[in-house]
Amino acid sequence: MSYRIFTSESVCAGHPDKICDQISDAILDECLKQDKDSRVAVETLVTTNNIVLAGEVTTGTKVDFEKIARGIVRGLGYTQKIYNFDYKTVKVKVLIHSQAPDIAQGVETGGAGDQGMMFGYACTETPSLMPLPIMISHEITKSLDLARQKTLKYLRPDGKSQVTIQYFHGKPTKILKVVTAVPHHPSKTQDQVAKDVYEVIIRPTLKKFGFTLAFKDTVYNGTGRWEIGGPASDTGVTGRKIIVDSYGGMARIGGGAFSGKDPTKVDRSGAYAARYIAKNVVANKMARRCEIQLAYVIGRPDPISKSLETFGTENVPVEKIENFAWNLLDLSVNGIIKGLNLKRPIYKDTAAYGHFGNPKYSWEKLAA
Repeated sequence: MSYRIFTSESVCAGHPDKICDQISDAILDECLKQDKDSRVAVETLVTTNNIVLAGEVTTGTKVDFEKIARGIVRGLGYTQKIYNFDYKTVKVKVLIHSQAPDIAQGVETGGAGDQGMMFGYACTETPSLMPLPIMISHEITKSLDLARQKTLKYLRPDGKSQVTIQYFHGKPTKILKVVTAVPHHPSKTQDQVAKDVYEVIIRPTLKKFGFTLAFKDTVYNGTGRWEIGGPASDTGVTGRKIIVDSYGGMARIGGGAFSGKDPTKVDRSGAYAARYIAKNVVANKMARRCEIQLAYVIGRPDPISKSLETFGTENVPVEKIENFAWNLLDLSVNGIIKGLNLKRPIYKDTAAYGHFGNPKYSWEKLAA
């Protein structure tokens, strides 16, 4: 970590791209709930009063894709016609078919569903062993969503946060800037909302992480006005927030997104496995930072390469770390799925506020 200043962002659950991620993962969950061997690759697109579902689903059950999509939209607060995107009137177009037989023949024998490389990362900046900028950003967006439902009910669905942190010798020392953006009812002034967001959300969140920041060092709604958010303002697509989903830009990123993909797709399961290994290395105090890379080829069960980087922060010989890391988990596709218990309907919740750092996920557990 050689940056002296580093910025990460997060987005609220009602952000257009996150609507898509949650719909895609809700469809995956419903398929796995009824048929654990379902193979799913669903992409969602949202725009003004329209949802398009496309992709491949091979399952032994019947799924009402449109009902799932409308349910997600309703749960995210898109319940008013003024948003030009509400769960009752939105049009849903379903363009889903079964997985191509040429791919299926490789997956059915335990091979990877695609080629690609995946990265996992861990560091000592937070108790969850995640980078501090992304974890504070997630906490702010989560708090914005909660406040919209409970304390600041004039807020509307959608929103973003951005946190800039100063580092000294690789350690976070000071919060320099916090940016928030969230649509709100026009009855409230920009200044009033900015003050409310600071007092109700920003200040308590930073205190939780042991930091403070003056109101003058925050920015709210950079354009000066935002009343209607969501897909009517900005088209959303599944898999477009891979930096938000992972490490806030502090670690390298693999080629594929996570949401809407069953665990035979190593874009998802391989990334979870890499995080599991990196976190266990750091948790065992073998290094202060660790990054894992895995690479797979379609139709083959085992990684064609695996590597480890500790950025000079190792406390024991690298050979010892590698011996520990590569014995934590069977890195074949089926080995990861079984070892992390991935054939379960657990994925919709991962589609907001990041896939890493939440202790309830199996890839966040420490090895016995």
